Amino acid sequence: MNESSVRSGAKSCKGGHPMVLFPHPPEESSMKNKKIKNIRAIRKIIAELKGKRKKIVFTNGCFDILHVGHIRYLRKARSLGDILVVGLNTDRSVGRIKGDKRPIVPQEERAEVLASLEFVDYVVLFDEPDPFALIERIKPNVLVKGADWAKEKIIGRDLVEKAGGRVARIPLVPGASSTGIIGKILKVYGGEKGGRPKGP
Repeated sequence: MNESSVRSGAKSCKGGHPMVLFPHPPEESSMKNKKIKNIRAIRKIIAELKGKRKKIVFTNGCFDILHVGHIRYLRKARSLGDILVVGLNTDRSVGRIKGDKRPIVPQEERAEVLASLEFVDYVVLFDEPDPFALIERIKPNVLVKGADWAKEKIIGRDLVEKAGGRVARIPLVPGASSTGIIGKILKVYGGEKGGRPKGP
């Protein structure tokens, strides 16, 4: 195998035929293209789905370091309708909300992880501090937030309810949070060269 073959991503296999090496499996790229959409594309898709009487569920979040609380929350959200659209804060948006040390995981990777979940139908990135403009464009049938939000403070509630939709609040998993995971990692591994845990 010569240097040009490596650069081009091709490798010789038995019989001398080239074998193409993909940085990501083809099915992975296909999945990302299918599920991760911009606002213009998702509006068109949602309009078509509503024309087929599909119930659209929307939720949003940073989803920085995905954990079991996120998984259970999203699975429950999907069960409230036919299609689950997840609004994902961009890196800039997360930084404004949580400080300049966040996110830990960049937006492209967070979007890909969400898109890999079977119960997530679409992922849409948004750059604003809150999802109001996105909710206004999508007009979901069901708007979902965690039960830690008081119903009257849920952003987009009025828009959804005036359009005949409803708001659902899903209980959170106690102790499951990205901030908690980050804190635990810093406590156990912080300050140790080579990433070794503190203690014996």
